[in-house]
Amino acid sequence: MASEEELFASVDALLNEEPHLPPPAERARLREAAGITQARLATALKTTTQSVKNWENGRSEPKSPRLDAYQRLLNGWAAKYPAPGAAPPASVAATAPAASREPGASGVETADAPQAPAVPAAAPARPATPRPAATSRRQATKQAAQPAADPRFPHGPLAVLDGDGCAYGTGGIVLDCPATTVVELVEWTLRESGLGAPKLNRYGKDSDPLIVLTAEAAVKLGLPQRLEGHEQRRSLRLPEDHPVVKQVVKAKWRLTQRGFGPWARIYRRAQGRERQCVQLAILSWDALDERSWPGVSEMEPADVARVLGVYAQRVITPRGSTAVSGLELMTALRPPTRAVQDPETGNWVPGHNPGSLGTEPMDPAPPEATPEHPVVVDSGWKGGFLNEEAYQWVRDVSLLTDEECTLPYAVGLDLNTAFLAAAARLVVGLSAPDHFHTPTFNPKIPGSWLVDLSHVEVDPRLPSPFTPDGTRPTGPAWYQTHTVAYAQELGYNVDPIEAYLRRETGAYLDPWHDRLKNAYVDTLADLGVTKDLDDAEFLAAMERHKDADPALAAVLAAIKATVKGGIGKLRERPQGRKYQEGERWPALQRPTWRPDIRAAVISKARINMHRKLRNMATMTGLYPLAVLSDCVVYPSPGDSPLDFLPYAASGKPQPGGFRLGPTPGLAKLEGVQSMLWAVDLMEQGHNPARHIKGGDAVLDEGE
Repeated sequence: MASEEELFASVDALLNEEPHLPPPAERARLREAAGITQARLATALKTTTQSVKNWENGRSEPKSPRLDAYQRLLNGWAAKYPAPGAAPPASVAATAPAASREPGASGVETADAPQAPAVPAAAPARPATPRPAATSRRQATKQAAQPAADPRFPHGPLAVLDGDGCAYGTGGIVLDCPATTVVELVEWTLRESGLGAPKLNRYGKDSDPLIVLTAEAAVKLGLPQRLEGHEQRRSLRLPEDHPVVKQVVKAKWRLTQRGFGPWARIYRRAQGRERQCVQLAILSWDALDERSWPGVSEMEPADVARVLGVYAQRVITPRGSTAVSGLELMTALRPPTRAVQDPETGNWVPGHNPGSLGTEPMDPAPPEATPEHPVVVDSGWKGGFLNEEAYQWVRDVSLLTDEECTLPYAVGLDLNTAFLAAAARLVVGLSAPDHFHTPTFNPKIPGSWLVDLSHVEVDPRLPSPFTPDGTRPTGPAWYQTHTVAYAQELGYNVDPIEAYLRRETGAYLDPWHDRLKNAYVDTLADLGVTKDLDDAEFLAAMERHKDADPALAAVLAAIKATVKGGIGKLRERPQGRKYQEGERWPALQRPTWRPDIRAAVISKARINMHRKLRNMATMTGLYPLAVLSDCVVYPSPGDSPLDFLPYAASGKPQPGGFRLGPTPGLAKLEGVQSMLWAVDLMEQGHNPARHIKGGDAVLDEGE
């Protein structure tokens, strides 16, 4: 029998033992259920994102004191988000007390979704006939679409309302919505639904709840099933004398200047810190563009809620088109103001948030503007404009060699979210432009430079890095800083004639890049395309990823559209036939109307592409047939990128050229055709990169 001394020694050993963490997969589940990214967790624990990734895949373990803090956090999350099938904490119940089950109260179902989060006891509920909330695939999905960990928004960011009064939320939740008018719907959403999402930055604003209406729900609320008219779809609105618009106004609610269209925002002025605003999206009015949200409008309401819920959790609650959401995400992550103390009164007042674009719109320098801009028209500017656009280049067929023409295949490579990769650590101007004559070029200062680059020699089998069509410059022209810096990198002197430069600078797009990169990589991983795959496995996974889960494939498409559309919105042009040159158009009133930032992103993306093209020629002797935006076509001896991409003797990809992989800036297979097909298109003056996918596919070129 053990002595007392031995027993105490054993107990002391247990007390001194390091905290025991849950298995790696459970750590990742808990973090995702809480809606926290690996980068944000790394910041909280004062470590690196890679360390968090290692902890979640079992490659390493944290050490004290970080270990103790990590365990405390995981224990807290475990209490809030028990594993599927586990008993919920005592403070949470699957249904509300019987006393609260009164007719007219907000109801919650978790039909057909046993892993859905429990409803807080404080939320009144009434029983309802269980309805299928989703397909079995959605039930088996990771916790990516679970409602956000915020007690103010227990039911997540959004819901999809059908014609039977069922509001399908994220995580399998179904709310009972008794509203029969738009006004009742708005008031129910704000008072009873528990919908919304917390702010993405400490100085920002919470996301307004989003209600998506099916065609049946729209008709039930008195709206037309389709919004008809002769204008562009994006401009269609209900007339001001429509009964629903009158109801909204009579109840003292307001509509934004966009009116009641496919994306309608209904609000009252905020009372204190409480916002009173609901966003509506009407599916049958084409709120979800098929190009950005493929197949979503035809999905069942529960699956629409799943798609939009994952997007809301990983990107932002949709507020319009993906382009609008991309722009709104910039502001949500870099709010223009923060609370500062007035030194005279001691009161807290709104002040400029360093690193943001501020609250006031800023006119561009004349060469950064568009020809119809008031800055150009009013000044009579004739000095030319920036032409920083994505590549649209085809090699002259006379420069094709016999050896190239005898290769059997043309293989297209597409760079993943090339504009997003260019936004990483991109320093842009934050203040107004200042004009300089004969300045000394400085590659660290963002701006626009008038410089002659016609003397820079480039192999004619490659596009010029200085023009979108790849032709050699013929004289002085305006260029963004990255373009001029590349001429220096190639070993040439540059002597600017004049420049418009900005004194205050910053990496404004960094948080935007980080959030969208994580969203893109995480969604691809959910579709089976992970970073640990070798190149052959990666190509195979990409070939089938869209079929693995159509809902998540739609999320991936929306993320990509958010990147390109958000960058395009930085220079939104005037719309409508009534516009007169020189008038200010609505987009100019936004601080985010910044064509210089758009030019910086596209310039860097084009230069990144040219650098890879040049390195590929050096390493492999291969030259491209054509480039279109982020797609490049190469002649190849085989029907796979593995047949011509450069690899070291160890089998690892050579740095500097194109590399396959799932992260922004790496490449994937765009398509394969015969070399004869490509040459035939080139001889007709067409770009093979535009059609390499087959089926007359056309790439989205950024806007």
